[in-house]
Amino acid sequence: MEYIIIIITAVFVNNVVLSQFLGICPFLGVSKKISTAFGMSLALVLVMGLATLVTYLIQNYVLINTWFGEKMDITFMQTIVFILVIAALVQMVEIILKKINPTLYQALGIFLPLITTNCAVLGAALIVVTKQFSFGGEPHMLNLAESVVYSMALAVGFGVAIILFAGMREQMELSNVPKSLKGTPIALITAGLLALAFMGFQGIV
Repeated sequence: MEYIIIIITAVFVNNVVLSQFLGICPFLGVSKKISTAFGMSLALVLVMGLATLVTYLIQNYVLINTWFGEKMDITFMQTIVFILVIAALVQMVEIILKKINPTLYQALGIFLPLITTNCAVLGAALIVVTKQFSFGGEPHMLNLAESVVYSMALAVGFGVAIILFAGMREQMELSNVPKSLKGTPIALITAGLLALAFMGFQGIV
């Protein structure tokens, strides 16, 4: 049951882009077509899941660990270490996809480099190792499995938001939008209305 709550919370209630406002740049930049938005979403699910898995282990077994017989806490290096891990994982995923599945690489290859600068990936990694969640009124730190599920659900939430937004933008291209609002202005207004719609999920959990 906890996993279902985690998924619903991540996808709808605390949507990474519409509620937490992380990953706004790719959200606006890669949402002109549904096909590109879908490709970005698939790549993000893969990278965010891997990044959370690796950063969770680094946090608990390297940054907070016993070194030379003494308990060491070097969590002040957390952000820079996580950024390096995410950049390395993006490069690794890009190389592996290019070797084992060129077709999938052609579909996702354009979007993979953009993920390195997507703050939603770093945000998810930091959230799962620092934030206390509440299940049944009790504070709870996510374990490894829950952390990976939560981060991948955040990526799915990003995908839901960007695909919906891309569909709206495609429709707006066919609509009679006032000249002063064409392009970025109407896109920002639409994104704001979409964020307001997602606020309706706040009372679910």
